[in-house]
Amino acid sequence: MSKEKTKQLHKDVSPYAKSDLKKSVFQLINTVPPVFILWFLAYQSLSVSIWLTIGITIIAAGFVVRTFIIFHDCTHGSFFKNKKANDIVGTITGIITLFPYEKWKREHAIHHASSSNLDKRGVGDIWVMTVEEYVGASKWDRFKYRAYRNPLVMFGFGPLYLVLITGRINRKDARKKERNNTYLTNVLLVAIYALMIWLVGWQAFLIVQGSIMFVAAALGIWLFYIQHTFEDSYFEEESDWDYVKAAVEGSSYYKLPKVLQWATGNIGFHHVHHLAPRVPNYNLELAHDSTPPLHQATTINIKTSLESLKYKVYDPSKKRFITFKEVNSILKKPLPTIDLKRKHTSFDTK
Repeated sequence: MSKEKTKQLHKDVSPYAKSDLKKSVFQLINTVPPVFILWFLAYQSLSVSIWLTIGITIIAAGFVVRTFIIFHDCTHGSFFKNKKANDIVGTITGIITLFPYEKWKREHAIHHASSSNLDKRGVGDIWVMTVEEYVGASKWDRFKYRAYRNPLVMFGFGPLYLVLITGRINRKDARKKERNNTYLTNVLLVAIYALMIWLVGWQAFLIVQGSIMFVAAALGIWLFYIQHTFEDSYFEEESDWDYVKAAVEGSSYYKLPKVLQWATGNIGFHHVHHLAPRVPNYNLELAHDSTPPLHQATTINIKTSLESLKYKVYDPSKKRFITFKEVNSILKKPLPTIDLKRKHTSFDTK
């Protein structure tokens, strides 16, 4: 994509990168209170049926995901025009969703600045190995990578690790403001959770809150995974990396049923979000529909998105993800061929 087309694309999307106070407030009202209402109903239903409770917690988890999208917009400064309003609402919704606002804000900004850049992986993204890295890795590193990419680990253990460990500690290079925000979030969570356990008992609290947050976190990981992991997803080295291509070709358009689109705060229009992070979630669909070049983004639905579970390792020479089965066939071959023009090891996976 030429620089002229890039500028034009940014220009076409810029009218939607403006928050609307009425829409933001309305979204807060129809999102956050239902979380607490459903929590109470789930607790009350424990005396009726555990299955009814689980059903209600799943619905509540959907509202938690939607609350997270508000939190997410605040980290981008797109939910309100006022920075302080974004910081306050972001911190509060961060407590609800178990994420320290300043910490996540910084890590997510790094993700946006380096998404699909093979030379800048590792912060705020899914662990991706290239074929060359996987083939050259030790058996232990391959085992760790295979375990990490296993759906049971990623969507089973992953949510627990995300909210209980990574969300609770600061990065070593975190600044004072970021550290203090994490400490504040953790202290308030301990106080709030202690009060709730005192009121309803630890068993009821664990069933209701544990189920809601586990499902919400698993859904969040799935959304993030699926929107960057599809067969021909864009990845390039720093010298060839392009921000607009990373947004439009490295992020998918996850076309969901309207109910799920609403619950996920339109984050399925991920290509639009990566192109223009200042577009609030309630403007993403309009920006997509009004900008024809964005229609070229890879479109997936629930059925086709499941296919992405088989894509494990990225092959830069073929510009696509491949399966572990294809990688295993490579490992059995004695010597790869080298494509000097591409500066990548070229493997025949047929």
